Amino acid sequence: MRARWRPGRLLRTLSGEGPSPKGRVMASLEAGARAPDFVLPTADGGSAALKDFRGKKVVLYFYPRDNTSGCTREACAFRDSFSAVKKKGAVVVGVSADSPASHKSFAEKFGLPFILASDEKKQVLKAYGVWKEKSMYGRKFQGIERTTFILDEKGTITHVFPRVKVDGHVDAVLSAL
Repeated sequence: MRARWRPGRLLRTLSGEGPSPKGRVMASLEAGARAPDFVLPTADGGSAALKDFRGKKVVLYFYPRDNTSGCTREACAFRDSFSAVKKKGAVVVGVSADSPASHKSFAEKFGLPFILASDEKKQVLKAYGVWKEKSMYGRKFQGIERTTFILDEKGTITHVFPRVKVDGHVDAVLSAL
């Protein structure tokens, strides 16, 4: 059963207090919730703040790591559909825990026309509930669960795509916009 996000609970869990063990946010954001604000460094040396996108729809996608096969396919799919996303009045923002330098190299290598934001401290990843326990070959570890949020012009979450499978994902996002 998923816990629901509530204002105040987020701050308690990010600070290590509250019901979440070891400061990890266990709640998942749902459609209808207000998207947590953030300011993150970007690949171009600037910063991206959610408030800067008010008045536009936002495709906010969280991905595990630059230059890995699944993340590269997902980023290139958003690149290839970038004009269609723009026609629907939306911007694309990709977020991972990689450094801004890694994002810059990744964006240049694959010609990515959208913003890549860096959350090395993992605060935004935790706020959006995408920093989770994962398992591979029997080994458990913390990592990013590939998830996409669509936000309306006021910053309210309209759609959540958890545990994204890359193939066909951008088409589903375009349909939801």
